[in-house]
Amino acid sequence: MTNNNSRRSFITTTAIAAALAPLATFGQGYEKAIDRTSKMSSPANLKITKVKCGYIRGSLFVKIYTNQDIWGCGEGVDAVAGTYHLVKFFGAVLEGKSPLNVHRLFEDIRKAGFFRGAQSGMYIAVLSAIETALWDLAGKALELPVYQLLGGKFRDKVRVYCDTALYQRNLPTTDDFAAAALSAKNMGFNAIKFDLDQANDPNKYDQYNWTASPAELQRMYDQLAAARQAVGPTIDICADMHGRYDAVTAHAIAKRLEPLNLMWLEEPVPAENVEVYKLIADSTTTPICVGENQYLAYGFRRMLEIGAVDIVMPDLQKCGGLGEGQRIANLANLYYTPFAPHMVASFLGAMASAHVCAAVPNFLILEWQSYFHTDPMFRDIVSYDGEWVNSGYITVSEKPGIGVEMNEAGMKKYALPGMPFFE
Repeated sequence: MTNNNSRRSFITTTAIAAALAPLATFGQGYEKAIDRTSKMSSPANLKITKVKCGYIRGSLFVKIYTNQDIWGCGEGVDAVAGTYHLVKFFGAVLEGKSPLNVHRLFEDIRKAGFFRGAQSGMYIAVLSAIETALWDLAGKALELPVYQLLGGKFRDKVRVYCDTALYQRNLPTTDDFAAAALSAKNMGFNAIKFDLDQANDPNKYDQYNWTASPAELQRMYDQLAAARQAVGPTIDICADMHGRYDAVTAHAIAKRLEPLNLMWLEEPVPAENVEVYKLIADSTTTPICVGENQYLAYGFRRMLEIGAVDIVMPDLQKCGGLGEGQRIANLANLYYTPFAPHMVASFLGAMASAHVCAAVPNFLILEWQSYFHTDPMFRDIVSYDGEWVNSGYITVSEKPGIGVEMNEAGMKKYALPGMPFFE
C-alpha cells in the first residue's frame, strides 16, 4: 500500500512536472518586452504637452510633444488650407492627456465638433493628421510599429501603383501615355494610373459642360489603349476622371474601356450622389472605384450597402486617420469589397498608410506618386534610412511608430510663406 501510494505520488508529481514544463518559458517574450522598454519613459506617466504644425504645399504636418522627450508625427492633405487655429484648438483638447488612448482622444475631438463641421472637410482632414501623430507617438512609447497596435499584419510588404502624374493640362499624346507606362514598368511597378480629365481639351463643348464630346471619348480611349499596348496584358492600369463628368459620359467611357481590362475607373462623376454610382457600376464590367472625397466610415456606408462601387479608396490623410481607415476597410470587407487607399502625401503619409494596408485582409493596392522619384523636396522633408520602394512594393517598417520622421530643417525650405512653422 505504501509502495502503491509512493508510486502514485511519483507518477502524479512527474505528470504535473511534465505538464508544467512548457509553462516554464511562458511569458518570457513579455518579460523581454518589459526589459526592452525604457524605464526612463514610463508609458503610464506619458502626457501630451503641446501640438505644433507646419504647412508645405498641399499638406499639413503635425508634431505632438510629450513630457518624456518623445513625439509623434502626422500628415493631413487637401482640406487643410488655413487650418492653423483648428490645429491649436485640437491641441488644447489633447494637452495633459495620455497619447496612448488614441481612439478615445479621436472621439473626444470628433464629438467636440458636432456643430463645428466634424462630419467632413477641414475638421476631419486636420483630425486625420492629429490621429496619425497619436499612433506614431503610441508606437514609440510602447516600442511597437503601428501595424502591431492595429492588431498585427497580414503582409510584410504593400503593393503600390505608380500615378504617372501625366497631367492632362499638358495635353499628353498617345505616345506620351505609352512612354510613361513603359517607364513605370521598367522601374518595377506592375500597376499604373493615368488621368483622363482634360479641362483644356480643344474638343470640349465648353468650359462648364460636363458631357464629353465624341472626340474627347475617343481621345481617352486612344490614350489608355496606347498604354495597354505598350505594357501588355499583365500590368494593371487604372484611370482617374476626378469627378469632372456627368453620368452620360461615365456610362459611355466605362463601356468603351471594357476591352482594355482596367483595374478600375476612378470617380467619373462627383462623389456626392452614390445612387448614380450604382447605376454606372451596374452598367459596365469596368470596375468603379470611389472614395478619396469621402470622410469617416459613415461616408462609405451607403455606397457599400447598395453596391454602388467595386473598390473603395479612402485617403487616410484626409478621411479620419489610420484607425478610421482600418474601420473603413473592415466595413468594406463585410461586402467583399477591396480596399485601395488614395495617397497624395509625403513618404510619411505613404508609410503611415502602409501600416493600415498591412493590417487589413482586403487590401488591394496603395497609391504611389511618381514625384517621389523626381522632386527633391520629398527626400528633403523626411528622414528614413531604408529603401522607399522596391519592384512596386513598400516594405512595412518594423521601427516603433510609423518609422518615418519629419526633417524640420529640410521642411523649412518649403514652408508656405506667411504661415506659422512649428511655433
